[in-house]
Amino acid sequence: MKKMPKIVIVGRMNVGKSTLFNRLAPNARSMILNYEGVTRDEIIDTVSWKDSIFELIDTGGVATIVREDPLLETVRQRVWSIIDEAAVVVFLVDGAAGVMLEDEEVSRELRKRHKQVILVVNKEDTRAAQEQFFEFASLYHDQMLLLSAQHGTGIVDLLDAIITYIPNDASSELPEKPECRVAFIGRPNVGKSSLLNLLLEDERALVSDIPGTTREPITGAVRFYQETIQLTDTPGIRRQRAIDEELEELMVKSSFAAVRGAAIVLLLLDGSQGVFVDQELKLAFYAFTELHKSLIILVNKSDCMDESAKASLESSFDCYRHLLDRVTVLYISCKTGKNVGRVIPLIQEVWARTIQNLPQDELVLTLIEAFRKTPIIRCQQKLQISKVQQVTTAPITIALRTNFPNWFEDSQLRFAENVLRKKFDLVSVPVKFIVR
Repeated sequence: MKKMPKIVIVGRMNVGKSTLFNRLAPNARSMILNYEGVTRDEIIDTVSWKDSIFELIDTGGVATIVREDPLLETVRQRVWSIIDEAAVVVFLVDGAAGVMLEDEEVSRELRKRHKQVILVVNKEDTRAAQEQFFEFASLYHDQMLLLSAQHGTGIVDLLDAIITYIPNDASSELPEKPECRVAFIGRPNVGKSSLLNLLLEDERALVSDIPGTTREPITGAVRFYQETIQLTDTPGIRRQRAIDEELEELMVKSSFAAVRGAAIVLLLLDGSQGVFVDQELKLAFYAFTELHKSLIILVNKSDCMDESAKASLESSFDCYRHLLDRVTVLYISCKTGKNVGRVIPLIQEVWARTIQNLPQDELVLTLIEAFRKTPIIRCQQKLQISKVQQVTTAPITIALRTNFPNWFEDSQLRFAENVLRKKFDLVSVPVKFIVR
């Protein structure tokens, strides 16, 4: 299938690019806060309109005025590289603010690149934008639209304008839905963005030593043995007491939303730290036992681990064997590439386990026999299992019918889980029980 045309939304900071993107995009969501520089990585979604399909991209601020912040300069350079690949540029300006110096700078740079541009004047709902609309013709007068990204007025006109510039031979088929969704979680600076870029073989996520560089979930897809695997990098999650800004609260919420939407979670650890800290344990437990997500633990920066760090990490692992004995732990290095090539095959293996249907006869015999050999008796009454059935996959969910369902507490459910793990291949895969 041919590549979809790219439609990129650009403009100076804080003119409403993310609001417009969220209005147009059916699935992805860009973070919105009322100050500059919130969006850093490009956010991408597929939009279908009147039998035309295109890739919509939200970007960070693209002002050409040089800033001292090296991260903002990196964002700016990346946006221009995305613009160079775009079929259409939606140049968004703030109608209420009028023509700004930075708008003029962006306009001049776009003209140099000879791009097809639709000039969109935002905030149509304000009197100032209506009065100043024609002043923006000095930027681009060929194709001008007035709309309100917040209220949705003028959106249909924009979509109609976009598809007039899409080639007639552009693909009319929506991309395949991923069979497997994977979310990367972990503390800031453990290498999640570096791993995503390596697996996608593309610089999709910004990589920096500055904690909190990734602010929004970044998604890409890979094909492996005719299966589509969706990979999502999430912002680093810190302890609750460290979250004291509105932006970081939104980052954490978006990370957990990505985890809830995934089937498999990759927890990345920084091996050079030589310790598996409490916050990471909570993340792993939350994903595996509360949300019933399949879990893989990747220890990154293994190239920086000396014998002391390895011994310290293994020692911290010993304290959490009740979790780690149930999941796969792989040592990798995004810097040297060690074992990075094993990550996608490992994901595929865990996905195959996650969607497996356990043999019904073996399932019934295994659990009923286990409770027969280890009976639970209270007040001279015996717990009996009358029916066992797998009701779904991803997660594997087992329904148990019993005469005393209220007897099934954590210890009984853990016993049943351990019995199944000894019988079936359930490494890195959670088991959920419904007791009736």
